[in-house]
Amino acid sequence: MELIRRILVATLLVVGMIGGAVGGGAYLWYHQSVADLRPHTIDVREGSKALDAPLPNHAAIALVLGYDHRAGEGNSPSRSDTLMLIRADPTTDSISLLSFPRDLIVPIYCDKPYPVGHDRINSAYARCGSKGTLETVKHLTGLPVNYLVTVNFHGFKEIVNRLGGVWMDIDRRYYNKNVGTSATDYANIDLQPGYQKLSGQQALDFVRFRHTDSDLYRLARQQEFVRAFKQQVKQSLSVSAVISLVNIVTKNVEVGEGGGRQLQGNTVMGYARFAAGLPGGHFFQDRLNNVSGYAELSASNADIQQAVTAFQQPDVGASKAANAAAFGRKVKSKAPLPASISVTVLNGNGIAGAAANAAYLLAQRGFKVLDPPNGLSPNAPTQDYFHTKIYYDAAQPKAKASAVVLQQLMQPADIARLPRSPALLALDPGAKLMVVLGTTFHGQVAAVPSRPRITHQAAQVRFDASVGSSLLDPYAKRVPFPLMNPTVLERGSVPDTLGPDKPARVYRIDPKHKAVRLVFRTGGNQYWGVEETDWSDAPVLSDKSFRSDLGGREMELHYSGQRLHMVVLRTPKATYWVVNTLLDSLSNETMLAIAKGLRLLTPPK
Repeated sequence: MELIRRILVATLLVVGMIGGAVGGGAYLWYHQSVADLRPHTIDVREGSKALDAPLPNHAAIALVLGYDHRAGEGNSPSRSDTLMLIRADPTTDSISLLSFPRDLIVPIYCDKPYPVGHDRINSAYARCGSKGTLETVKHLTGLPVNYLVTVNFHGFKEIVNRLGGVWMDIDRRYYNKNVGTSATDYANIDLQPGYQKLSGQQALDFVRFRHTDSDLYRLARQQEFVRAFKQQVKQSLSVSAVISLVNIVTKNVEVGEGGGRQLQGNTVMGYARFAAGLPGGHFFQDRLNNVSGYAELSASNADIQQAVTAFQQPDVGASKAANAAAFGRKVKSKAPLPASISVTVLNGNGIAGAAANAAYLLAQRGFKVLDPPNGLSPNAPTQDYFHTKIYYDAAQPKAKASAVVLQQLMQPADIARLPRSPALLALDPGAKLMVVLGTTFHGQVAAVPSRPRITHQAAQVRFDASVGSSLLDPYAKRVPFPLMNPTVLERGSVPDTLGPDKPARVYRIDPKHKAVRLVFRTGGNQYWGVEETDWSDAPVLSDKSFRSDLGGREMELHYSGQRLHMVVLRTPKATYWVVNTLLDSLSNETMLAIAKGLRLLTPPK
């Protein structure tokens, strides 16, 4: 689970800082903690043998496998309750997640090069262990996997509790009490809507719930937990919490690394620092589209590959482009187009025809390919290149940016300024880029990612000040701050009164602050809300992407990729948040219109 990985890296980052502060004892304890994460079961040791070796300074992919064995099931095999791929890319400063519904029907692979049958993807763990799940995911996606992270799912509660709980935004009322009837025969849960601190049991109930919606929403709840935990860890962790937390993590987590390597402290610390310094809008949550079915789910190969492509090639400019489109502005892409990039390809691996093949593929991708001058053969001065080198001519405009574009299509490849080597310069016809192929080049150039054009849409809203005022009037004198009335609502939304749900509540968000939460239900039974509180430094507020003027008031915009997840209005006395649905189904323009429509409540006389 990504949530466990973030617990791991954030914790060890803090532990590393503690080690530097208090001396050698903590330093040795930190490295012992990292050693304890290395594979110690036969299952993970065997699974690690099928991993691909990670390459320095290149994108790395981890398969995170959360396994579950419920009480009362005797010696029945454990099941993988969570399957998630994580991709960390230092080239684009991005992290991508790709989640798989556990009931997705796929070919199951074990130790044979052919499938042993078709079944739910989570059955691969029960049938073939970690290695079977790894092989199944690799065949399904065609991706190399560098790390295998297995998590004992029931260690989750203890980890959250040792942290003192985790702050999360709960989109709606979640309630079930199992009294033995068929209608209630699933896990107990009792959560009110609103931003709140969850205990380990409450967090587990939330991320596992799926009984009145679907696995798609369950995956969204897991990713919501990831986002919430990242925000909280970014603010603070106590030394005592870190020490007790690492002890729990090392008992419940194993990490295997490809290439027969043993996990090292500097590897963990490197990923921790990378995650901590991630720019706003560079955290991507990818899901399969058009999943159909109920007890057994299916997705077409085209939809699976579309999700894999988005996972591999995250568009780090998406949030900026989407924000510009939402405001009706045009934004120029900084990434050069292939047609504007001239390339010369040289053979640096000694494989006959490699340069000609790569040049042909690049031309097919739209690049302007130039041959070496004076009829010279396309062979580099030496034939001992390991990684492909992409040299850029710094004297030409956008040369380095062009190298980054090409690097994404030819990984693994390193970028460097064109050296002033006479032998190399003699082969340069004046191209913006010079590519010297290494032995890691296997005759393939990825397709240029197709970025869907983001255009402005009309906000799907209606003006109705009476709905919000009727919900808020009873609470106007119960909070020490002025309330804001959402006078603009998503067009098909109504206050959530489904069953026993209450569309508004006032509560103490923490010992010093109060809050009011409004919950609205769309026509598609998704839930969005408005949170109002005098708590101005809640962890969720720390992760903004942009600030923008909206109707004469500055607001903070929180994006998840190209989807606007939250809009925050700050005033001297309170903060007001418009929060999108779990699946971010409200358009960016609709979110902005709702936020713009926030007006001070005029209480009845």
